[in-house]
Amino acid sequence: MGRTKEFDTDAALRTAMDLFWRQGYEATSMQDLVDHLGLGRGSIYGAFGSKRELYLRAFERYVDDARDGLLGQLSVPGSSMAAVRTLVRHYAEISLADAELKGCLVTNTAVELPADADAGRLVASGLETMETVLAGALLRARAQGELAADRDPVSLARFLVTLLQGIRVVGKTPVRQRFLDDTVDQALAFLS
Repeated sequence: MGRTKEFDTDAALRTAMDLFWRQGYEATSMQDLVDHLGLGRGSIYGAFGSKRELYLRAFERYVDDARDGLLGQLSVPGSSMAAVRTLVRHYAEISLADAELKGCLVTNTAVELPADADAGRLVASGLETMETVLAGALLRARAQGELAADRDPVSLARFLVTLLQGIRVVGKTPVRQRFLDDTVDQALAFLS
């Protein structure tokens, strides 16, 4: 009986995530996964199931990483509103620096797999996580006197989620520099 090849499933999952993020679900073949993960089909199927299951697990990892990144950026000591403004600038900066035009895997998945119920749940979870983290920062900003008492942190958080996702979409286009410069200026003025 042959010995099962052991490999780092987390590293393989991250490699698959990057490949799916760059190419999309449909454009990524099983052979692409074999080549990029350096694993045989049997090992991939054994560890992750189907290509779809691997995609969903990789996407879930992306959402978890994004949540951790948002929490880190919005949980810094000091001004919560300054942290929100920095986040808006950060989204524009990463969109402009995205030479591969990968965009956001949440948005890419929403567009590519709108009929996939499991992917849809993960997309919704990713957006709701962004909403929750942003609303928390905006509630702190209101408590700090940086946000007017009549501003609804949840509605404002939803606006910002939509804005940030839009920034990632426009970041994939040839007009990204001028659109994102103006968008950030307007968003920061709105948040003042």
